Amino acid sequence: MLQINYIRENKEDVLARLSKKNFKQLELVDEILELDQKRRATQAQLDNVLSQSNTMAKSIGELVKSGRKEEIEKIKETTSLLKEDIKVLGEELTEIEQQLHNKLVQVPNLPHNSVPDGNTPEENEVVLTHGNIPTLPEGALPHWELAAKYDIIDFELGNKITGAGFPVYKGKGAKLQRALINFFLDEAEKAGYFEVQPPTVINEASGFGTGQLPDKEGQMYFIGEDNLYLIPTAEVPVTNLYRDEIVKEEQLPIKNTAYTPCFRREAGSYGAHVRGLNRLHQFDKVEIVQIAHPDKSYEILEDMSTYVQSLLQKLELPYRVLRLCGGDMSFAAALTYDMEVYSTAQQRWLEVSSVSNFEAFQANRLKLRFKGKEGKAQLAHTLNGSALALPRIVASLLENNQTENGIKIPAALVPYTKFEYIN
Repeated sequence: MLQINYIRENKEDVLARLSKKNFKQLELVDEILELDQKRRATQAQLDNVLSQSNTMAKSIGELVKSGRKEEIEKIKETTSLLKEDIKVLGEELTEIEQQLHNKLVQVPNLPHNSVPDGNTPEENEVVLTHGNIPTLPEGALPHWELAAKYDIIDFELGNKITGAGFPVYKGKGAKLQRALINFFLDEAEKAGYFEVQPPTVINEASGFGTGQLPDKEGQMYFIGEDNLYLIPTAEVPVTNLYRDEIVKEEQLPIKNTAYTPCFRREAGSYGAHVRGLNRLHQFDKVEIVQIAHPDKSYEILEDMSTYVQSLLQKLELPYRVLRLCGGDMSFAAALTYDMEVYSTAQQRWLEVSSVSNFEAFQANRLKLRFKGKEGKAQLAHTLNGSALALPRIVASLLENNQTENGIKIPAALVPYTKFEYIN
């Protein structure tokens, strides 16, 4: 959530940066400023009436001592009227603050100055490309056919049990999943991340804190009877570990990692681009989250991007890094890098990670602050990234590494899988 002080003092900058993010409700900015002005005027009135009431309450004591009963009665009558004014103004202020809050939560985060212009994925900026695209043998298969050939992922069985988008991993397919999860967690620990295992259901306050609510409620599975949501990513519960907290400046940066299943309702269209593992309703992911000092967050973002790239290099996958344009960014992000791996059999790039800096946007919702030596609490910055999401990694590993002898496992994973080939 944007800070009202910044909007008030930088209206033109806010409008320009929201336009860069392709935000269509720019009129909200004026509505917010009008409500803010009304809130401050009402608060001033309330403070003035409270001050008068306090002054009169003190004067009654002096008048009692001097026995001036008539004046006491007049002051009591006035005090009674002031109390009624206090009640009315207090209710009015509460209503204005709620209206202001309801407007503020509709406004997305402002994009960083380095975010390129554009509204579609095609306008994202390619920052770098790494690795060589392999040459596959004649008759190379897409991953869904490889999964059936080697009996490692069963999409039909998942459809029978639950529905489309919920595959069943079998045999070496299941072991590959477990190997990737353990590999990613071990690598995160080596990089200084502290592992946690959070719940996979969240309440409304947690969804609001990281910006999923009220923006993305239609994309999450909702448990109506308990008013809970299945998590779309471990970012949500892990970041909410620090909701309503004041941490010490010397603790920063705080680095956490977590493995969780993730659940997304988003419906895919038909076609090869969403077939197989390309888009699922349930998938596994290892997440990295950092709570950072505002002066360090963009340096940390670059470090997180480099770290995710190191995982792709160890998996021997060709990849590229994109800086997302304003119109393709999420509601809460200020700057996002997407990592995409090349799926040779499908001849297309597949997104496997997003690494984002949210600046103080989430922290303002979470009331997540840090306090330095001077004793003043200020909002921290939050960052998160996929390190990594499994489905498209598995898809690319299967497709890019298919040989006449089966699917070759990257050397970094063999200690985890305990086998070198899927055959």
